[in-house]
Amino acid sequence: MSTTPNYLNDADYHRPVMLRECLEALNLQPDGRYVDVTFGGGGHSARILEHLTTGHLYSFDQDADAEREAQKLARPQFTFVRANFRDLYTELRKRDALPVDGLLADLGVSSHQFDTPERGFSTRFDGPLDMRMNAEDGPTAADIINDYPEADLHRIFGMYGEVTNARTLAQTVVSARRGQSIKTIAELKKAIVSCTPRGKENKYLAQVFQALRIEANEEMEALQEMLSATAQVLRPGGRLVVMSYHSLEDRLVKNFMAKGKFFGEAEKDLFGNTNQPFDVVTRKPVEASAEEVAANSRARSAKLRVAVRKA
Repeated sequence: MSTTPNYLNDADYHRPVMLRECLEALNLQPDGRYVDVTFGGGGHSARILEHLTTGHLYSFDQDADAEREAQKLARPQFTFVRANFRDLYTELRKRDALPVDGLLADLGVSSHQFDTPERGFSTRFDGPLDMRMNAEDGPTAADIINDYPEADLHRIFGMYGEVTNARTLAQTVVSARRGQSIKTIAELKKAIVSCTPRGKENKYLAQVFQALRIEANEEMEALQEMLSATAQVLRPGGRLVVMSYHSLEDRLVKNFMAKGKFFGEAEKDLFGNTNQPFDVVTRKPVEASAEEVAANSRARSAKLRVAVRKA
């Protein structure tokens, strides 16, 4: 088996959540073909590679920082794909890499992205309102704050941030941006201070930032496209392993695995049989242990779901 380079330190870039549980769920085989659609700092990818001999791992990430980190794992069994995971099927077909034996998705933002002030993901720092997973393309959170109509701001704050006073928040943002642009985290915090519940500032700002990040990166749309592609990508018996960090993601994953669709009831034929492509392995999501949560607070909200591609 290959070994992980000593200089690859999970905690330096991103500490992978429920690493053991993810690896076990993939049911790794030495000659298998696997996909990690969220490379991040490479923690999960590095451990998958340890189990491969003649097998191969394809890891996706749209972040240039992740691409540089991936260079540490260079070896014949590894291919890094600089792309959004919504392009999963196209990119694998281009590389003649279909079908695959297992796919892992660790959704959300990496520790590195949260801890880099100029990326704009964290409420802990001041910096530009960016929040793009691919910092080289697409609208920023500042573009959303300054350009979106009030109705659209209301929609994303309520839908993606589950902010209780979403309408008031949208009105406040629109008033604050008149005659000036809101370009930094500090400027946004100042603009919405009147909407922020006293004593719950951190939670409220996290909800606002989540809404902006999801919208800037089209996260819900990309997740649905990626999950839909897994039915074409995974071979019969292949494992789909997905870890989410908020209820919006988890609901989509749960519904897709159980029903083969994201909304509504599963479709049935004349005999009452459903045509969903997966069998669910985890009836309830797997959650991190108390010990892991104590060591890594990000693990607290993680929910891991597993399904197997039907024949």
